[in-house]
Amino acid sequence: MTTNITTSITIFLIFLGLLRVDSFPGLETATGTLASIPAVYVLGDSLVDAGNNNYLAISISKANYPHNGVDFPGSIATGRFCTGKNAADTIAEKFGLPLPPPYLSLKGIFKEEERKAAALSGVNFASGGAGIFNSSDQQLRQSIPLSYQVNNWLSIHKELMSQLDPSEAQIHLSKSLFFVVIGSNDIFDYFGSFKLRQKTNPQQYTQSMADKLKEQLKRLHDTGARRLLIVGVAQIGCTPGQRAKNSMHECDEEANTWGSLYNKALVKMLQQLKEELGSSMTYSYFDKFNSLHDIVTNPARYGFADVKSACCGRGELNAQLPCSLVSNLCSDRTKYLFWDLYGHPTEAAARTIVDLMLSDDSQYSSPLTLTQLVSS
Repeated sequence: MTTNITTSITIFLIFLGLLRVDSFPGLETATGTLASIPAVYVLGDSLVDAGNNNYLAISISKANYPHNGVDFPGSIATGRFCTGKNAADTIAEKFGLPLPPPYLSLKGIFKEEERKAAALSGVNFASGGAGIFNSSDQQLRQSIPLSYQVNNWLSIHKELMSQLDPSEAQIHLSKSLFFVVIGSNDIFDYFGSFKLRQKTNPQQYTQSMADKLKEQLKRLHDTGARRLLIVGVAQIGCTPGQRAKNSMHECDEEANTWGSLYNKALVKMLQQLKEELGSSMTYSYFDKFNSLHDIVTNPARYGFADVKSACCGRGELNAQLPCSLVSNLCSDRTKYLFWDLYGHPTEAAARTIVDLMLSDDSQYSSPLTLTQLVSS
């Protein structure tokens, strides 16, 4: 989940590990037959970036080098901040869709056919380091903030409308899934900016985050988006990098408190948006904060052996240097919750969190689970 090089690459979703389907109740439904959807469109930060930042010339928020991608087919460092596939990829696979390609990979005169196909099956607009606000980070073109991602969606929407007649397009968009994972970098911006903290208190700032997100969700709705999967901020104080800052390897509870404040504002905003838009909008909110807490508290239940250290890095908790070719690499990546010091999840972790989203028994989804959302 980077607004700056270290806090960046934000924080995690903590999309959690491979697990046996019978390891705890409720996940059996994630393996059953799912309703079909025509496309997945992804907006967010490094938790779901598929490589858009590779195309930003100045950005240092990139993951297109080893050991990133060690478990991706061909061991390719695609630009995903992960061992392999991330949560957006996993959702697409669950519904039998191709992996949504990064939007910026579809630009150019030789990409016309790829662009046409992706417009109908799904595109990934996410950018490592992105936030809800157009922060100073964007001025250096290190990331693509959410409002710019929605602008990019408008370009794909135009492409889609050129291929389908109006009634077909309306049906396509109403049945597609819009997956939004963002917010951690905005909190780290606030945490690291004395000027921001002078101007506004945490409650005001997190409320303004929710208000600004609402604006962008309404823009999506105006183009025909009807099914929204929105992920809250995780326990951003419990990443390996945060834990490594103290000798007891404890979480930074102040950072967690700010994340919790934002999640409360987000939940209330989504309820208000639903009231305003009525039956033309359905959504699922996934509580990443409490799902992470449960996984960290009960790691064996979810198939994990290490929920504090980074799989790739160096130093204390493998979390004092970023993941790179010369980093220490854990031997069994399926047993680690975190890939790097920033708290990006391993592929195993991403698959577990998606199973939690799909589970009808999940206590972390409201008012609908992902399975119920796509069937609505």
